[in-house]
Amino acid sequence: MTLNTYQKTAITTVGATIFLIFVGGLVRASGAGLGCPDWPKCFGMWIPPTSLDELPPEFNASQFNVLKTWTEYLNRLVGVIIGLLITATFLLSFRYRKSQPEVFYSSGAAFVLVLVQGWLGGQVVITGLSEWLITLHMVLAMVIMTILLFAAFRATRKEWSVEIQPKHRRWLFWSGVALLAFTMVQLVMGTQVREAIDVVKNSAAPPPRQLWLQEVGFWDEIHRSFSWTLFLLGGGIFYFAKWKSDSILLGRLASVIFGLILFQILIGVGLYYLGMPPVYQVMHLVGVAILICAEFLLLLILKNDVSAA
Repeated sequence: MTLNTYQKTAITTVGATIFLIFVGGLVRASGAGLGCPDWPKCFGMWIPPTSLDELPPEFNASQFNVLKTWTEYLNRLVGVIIGLLITATFLLSFRYRKSQPEVFYSSGAAFVLVLVQGWLGGQVVITGLSEWLITLHMVLAMVIMTILLFAAFRATRKEWSVEIQPKHRRWLFWSGVALLAFTMVQLVMGTQVREAIDVVKNSAAPPPRQLWLQEVGFWDEIHRSFSWTLFLLGGGIFYFAKWKSDSILLGRLASVIFGLILFQILIGVGLYYLGMPPVYQVMHLVGVAILICAEFLLLLILKNDVSAA
C-alpha cells in the first residue's frame, strides 16, 4: 500500500491518539491527575520543578510529588503533540476538499474537537478532578479517535475492498453495528464503575484497595454481566467471518475483535479478584479503545463501495 502524506499523517494520528489514551490511563491509575495543580502551567512553570527546592513559594509543598507531577506533565506534552498532529492532518486534508469532502470535513471536526478536549482537560484540573468531567474527557477522546479513523479510512478506501455475498455482508454489518453499540454501552457503564470507585476511595474511611470494586455493587455487577453480551455477539461475528466468508481480511479483523473481547473479560476478572492492579486498569482502558477502533473499522469495510469512489 503506497500512502501519500495525508494518509500517513492521518494513520499516525490515530495510533498516537490511542497512545494518548494509554498515557491518560497511566495518569488515572497512578493518581497523578492533580500532579500539576494548575493549568496550563504546572506549579506556575512551563517546565515543572524536579525537587522541593525549585517549588515556587505560592504553592504548598504537600501538593508536590515529583513522580506524579512529571507523569501529568508528560501527559500534557503528549496531548500537545497529538494536537499538532491533528492540526497537520486537517491542513493536509485540504487536498481532498473537492474530491472527497468527507475526508476534509471529518479532519476539520477532529481539529475542532481537539481544541475542546484541551479546554476540557484544563477544566478537569481546575475542578479538582470532577468525576463527570473526567468521564466526558475520556469519551471525547474516543470520539476524536473514531473520527480520525473515519478520515484515514476514507482517504485509503480503495485499499479496503472485500468480496462477500450481499446477504452475508448485511448480516455482518448489522451484527457489527449491534456489537459497537453494546461496546459503547459497556464503556459508559465502565465509567460509572470508575466514578463509583472514586466515591469509595475518597470517602472518610476508605476500605483497602482490593475491596473497592466489592463496595461499588450494582454498577460493577451489571458491567461484568453485560460482558457476556459482547462475548456472544463477538463470537458469532468471529465464526461467521472466519468460516462463512471467503474474505481473509474480514476473518482476521473478526479474530482481532473477538480476541480483544476475551482480553477485556480476562482483564476485568483480574481487576476484581487481584485487587485492582493499576497496570490492569491501564490495559482495560487501552483495550476498549483498540476494540472500538477494530469494530468501527469492520463497519467501514463492510459499508465500503469502491466502485463509487
